[in-house]
This record gives sequence, structure tokens and C-alpha cells, in this order.
Amino acid sequence: MFKPVIRRSFALAACMAAAVALSACSLFSKDDKRYDPAPLTEYKAGMSVHQAWSVSVGSGGGLGFLPTVVGDAVYAATPNGKVGKYDLLSGRAVWTASTDDLSAGAGSDGGTTVVATPSGQVIAFDDNGKVKWKAQATSEVNIPPVVGNGVAVVRSSDYRIQAFDVNSGDRVWSVQRPGPALALRSNAQMVIAQGLVLTGLPGGKMMAINVSTGDVQWEGTVATPKGGSDLERLTDVVGAPKLLGPLMCAVAYQGRVVCFDVSQGGRPVWTKDFSSSVGLALDDHGVYVPDQNSLLYGFDVRNGQQLWKLDALKNRRLTAPAVIGSAVAVGDYDGYVHFVSRDNGQLLARISVGGGAVVSPLTTTTQGVLAQTGNGNLVMLSTN
Repeated sequence: MFKPVIRRSFALAACMAAAVALSACSLFSKDDKRYDPAPLTEYKAGMSVHQAWSVSVGSGGGLGFLPTVVGDAVYAATPNGKVGKYDLLSGRAVWTASTDDLSAGAGSDGGTTVVATPSGQVIAFDDNGKVKWKAQATSEVNIPPVVGNGVAVVRSSDYRIQAFDVNSGDRVWSVQRPGPALALRSNAQMVIAQGLVLTGLPGGKMMAINVSTGDVQWEGTVATPKGGSDLERLTDVVGAPKLLGPLMCAVAYQGRVVCFDVSQGGRPVWTKDFSSSVGLALDDHGVYVPDQNSLLYGFDVRNGQQLWKLDALKNRRLTAPAVIGSAVAVGDYDGYVHFVSRDNGQLLARISVGGGAVVSPLTTTTQGVLAQTGNGNLVMLSTN
């Protein structure tokens, strides 16, 4: 699931991925059942879930791919170079396009949709599916681009955040921070909100950048690297920073969950030692996050007090969650989406979306929970 991106061999990359994802590289005995995915268990159904629609975007999936919802449209892409706009209510394709193999996508503001290739090329489409411009980032882009406030923003593997004009493709600004020797290839995401680009970084840092000028407005610490080896010091912010009023919450691998008060200069409101490889979700009730072993936790959003812990999905390689009403939804390695009570962590519903592992974070929409599957489908799940 993860790999170091600089100054390390492929062999170490593979073994590190295994250590985190609990597979391969002979790190664990075949007879060691501690790391087996928990079997699906019986539960008392507490809600009704059904598949409202499903549509094929292309083939494949990956950590750099996440659908973007703008109004009544969904924009999505797949590694084999397929990009499309789909109706949120029905899944009907509005337009589709083909390009080179992709490493990340799709970001959109509803007028410009942006994807990226493994060579770092950034490709923008207009809202008829025609190529608008192409630009070059400084290195591979493997997290989804974001588009807003007149720019398309990408973060490349050299830890450089770059903004391109949505009309011309000209580079508007670039910000870089030194990075650690090793970094996770994980479900990292950027957010554009309140005129700022919010992004977590390898090494446990959060950054807020003025979306128009590229000026860094604030930097905060989610976690501090510890340990003697590069592997022990992996402390990357994962998932997307989440906003709720004045709160901004984030989580790091081998680090902490932290909620900052942005109205008070980013002062930490509460912190909790934690390790996640996928990210969190939150609402006005709680913060919901799987740990690196896929134990799912609920914390009180006000003070970080643990509300509940669910171990029934242990080692099922859960996605970052999505909140839908009073339920929390997570996808897993076997193509299932599970719905859990946000109040007590009890299982409420389960549905298979097929297509192999669900890796992309789930997305809450006005029509239900949207999943992008491992085989390149978009699936809308409606709840009662």
C-alpha cells in the first residue's frame, strides 16, 4: 500500500509496504493468524443500504485516485487514462475522455478537471471533456489534484506544492519544504477552503498556503518523528485535513490525531497518540479514524475522549471513513463497504461493491456514499 519515494531501493519499499499493510516480504509467518483479516461476522441490521447506480470509468484504481463532487456532477479518473464527468443522481456519463496512463485524479471545480501522469505532466480538461492545457510539475504527482479559486494545485513527490492557472496552465506559484528520507505513498489529500490550500506533509507537518499568492499563512505540527531509523521516524500526515467550524483535524502515521483551532492561530485543542495510514472523518459529534491495524475509533470532537472502538474489522485494510447521517462508512480490501453507528460503534449494515479492494476514500454526497472501486467503477450507495 505504501512505498518510500526517495533515496531507498525498491526492495525496501516492498518490505516497508508489507510491514504496514501486514502482508508479504516474509516478515510474518504464514501460520501467524494475528495478521489475518477479521472474518465477516453476523450483526443486527440497523439501517438499509442499496446500490443506487454503478458506472465504469476505466480500469484499475489506486491511492492517487479520488472522485470529486461539484454540484450535481462527479468527476473521476482511472490509471489507464480514462477521465469522465457523471451525473450524481443517475451515474449517467456526461462526457468521457482518454489520455496517457495516469498517477492521480481527478480534481475539478466544475469548469476545469485536472489529472496527472507518472512523469509529472498535469493535464486539464474543459467541461466538454476537451484537453484545455498541459503543464509539467517538477516530479511525479501521486495524490489527487485540487482545483479552485482560479488555480489547479498539485503536490509532487519532491514535496513541492505547485499551482497552475486554470485558463492558461501557466505556473502561478510553487512552495517547497525539505522532506524526510522516507515517505509513505498513502491516501494523502489537499483541500482548498477559505482561500487557503490545506495540506499535510511527510514528517508530520500541516501547512496552509494562500491559494492566490502561494504565501504560507500557517504551519503546524501533527506529529514529531521519533526513533533511530528512517523507518521508525516515518510520521506522515495522511488523508485529508477536515474542517468543522473553527476546528481543523488531521492524523499522522506513527503520530497523533490533532484538532487545531484555526480562529486562534492554529492552537491545538486536543491531541491523541495514534497511528493511521488512511485518514479521518468528522462531524459535530465525533472524529472517526481507523488505526494502522484497521481498528476503527470514535473520539469526541470537543475533547478527544474515546467514545468507542470497533475491532470487528481488524486487518481488513479499511479506507478513510465517510459520515452519512448517524453512520460512519468504511470500505475494505475485499470490496465491502461497512456502515457503523457513530454513537456506539456498532455495525449497522454491509454491502459488497465488488471490483477488488476499495482503496480510495469514500465520499459523502447528497445522494449517499460514493465509492470508487479497485476495478475502476463508481458506485453510489443510498441509505434509508
